[in-house]
Amino acid sequence: MSTTSPFSLLVVDDEPDLRTLYELTLLREGYELETAGTVEEGLRQLKRRDFSAVITDMRLPDGSGLDILQWLEAQGRKEKTLVITAYGSAENAVEALKAGAYDYLTKPVDLRQFRLVVASALGRVPAVAATVVPANLPSESQAAQPRTPAATPLAGAPGKPAPAAAAPAAALKLPVTALSRLAGCSAAIQELRQLIEKVGRSMAPVLVQGESGTGKELVARAIHDSGSRLRQRFVAVNCGAIPEALLEAEFFGYRKGAFTGANEDREGFFQAADGGTLFLDEIGDLPLTMQSKLLRSIQERSVRPVGAVLEAQVNVRILSATHKDLSAEVAAGRFRQDLFYRLNVIQLRVPPLRERIEDVALISDKVLERIAADAGVSPVPRLTAAALALLQRYAFPGNVRELENLLHRALALAGGEWIDAGDLGLPEAMLGGLDEPLEPNLALPVGLLPIEPAQGREPLPSDLVVYLDEVERDILLRALALHRFNRTAAGASLGLSLRQIRYRMARLGITDAEDA
Repeated sequence: MSTTSPFSLLVVDDEPDLRTLYELTLLREGYELETAGTVEEGLRQLKRRDFSAVITDMRLPDGSGLDILQWLEAQGRKEKTLVITAYGSAENAVEALKAGAYDYLTKPVDLRQFRLVVASALGRVPAVAATVVPANLPSESQAAQPRTPAATPLAGAPGKPAPAAAAPAAALKLPVTALSRLAGCSAAIQELRQLIEKVGRSMAPVLVQGESGTGKELVARAIHDSGSRLRQRFVAVNCGAIPEALLEAEFFGYRKGAFTGANEDREGFFQAADGGTLFLDEIGDLPLTMQSKLLRSIQERSVRPVGAVLEAQVNVRILSATHKDLSAEVAAGRFRQDLFYRLNVIQLRVPPLRERIEDVALISDKVLERIAADAGVSPVPRLTAAALALLQRYAFPGNVRELENLLHRALALAGGEWIDAGDLGLPEAMLGGLDEPLEPNLALPVGLLPIEPAQGREPLPSDLVVYLDEVERDILLRALALHRFNRTAAGASLGLSLRQIRYRMARLGITDAEDA
């Protein structure tokens, strides 16, 4: 066995033939290797020395591969862990990923995939089966360049590879990473950053949930940037924007002559993301027929282009996002339960802006800097105290995207160094009269929070979210009662569409039965 390799592996499996097969495969790749046949023997080896990675079977004579994962986690060890499970044991694989495993393989193990997964865990290209770059995509050297908005990490950052060559100090420009673009210092956003850094190190599928405009794609890019696939491609797909008839060809590619207009071979999203990350935005909008095909590709780690006979292996990390409640979609039969379990190994919730309203000032500064730089405006305009106070009283139903749009418009209208409340283009009703009681026929501007003035008679609420929900619920009930529960008319009186008022009624548990 080699003693000069920078990578040392521990393989734990109770079948001697399989241990030998793994050993021969990994030695050929230039790794240093130790083996064990039981949990006890594996832990003995781990207590004796550190390894780069641990590969363990799930079922062992004296326990489970999870025992090893849990020991490593308890000890704070840095080894990447790969788990091998029996075919069809999806529950075991999910349990392993939740316990901190980097990735998993199913028996019988495909040796090519085995080499690729091990290499991916260690952040290296395998000696055999080097990645082939499709002809219609950038070369590997081009792909390694910083993308927008993703970027190269700083040298010496924990868990991140250093750049291949250091730039001269005068020319060095600090990169803007996706994680750094998650502006804010609230508890909610700090917790989200910590989760992103933790899940970025694994291969576990992540489902990002949040309302429209909260920045789900930015979170997905941050997860990609925080892992070993940083220099590989990040391919983002809006599942709701592709016509159903084209879904299979767009996802899996096609071969020349597969259908009318297929004049040449074309790679799909999976092939484009090979070695990197595939982000499936609005996954809840996929039709059931495509969900079935997607599930198989994720399980088998292979795709068959339209018009092709053979499947091709792909090494892709799957991240997905939706603004829908997928559990409810599963219950309604609109989303496959097995695909939901496959995608929902780890779930990240992106908080809406109203739940971290204290971040509005910092986010506004960042957005204005970016907008001013794009427009060539100097100095960067700033918000007056009145403008900032107004924004902090707004619930932002469109979240960060709406804030960006407001600031874009305000920058165009202000024409100076300062942006005042009037430049924000919000309804006049928002600028005054907030202390007066709401009349049943008064249309409340969308998103406005009816907050009691500082010298108000009531103490501050102990739970702002619950308090605001109750206020919104009361307003909706009054509007509905005024219009005899005609939702269209009630919504129009509040500046809401029928779809918006239905959503709010469902969220707040308001039913027609409350008319009585």
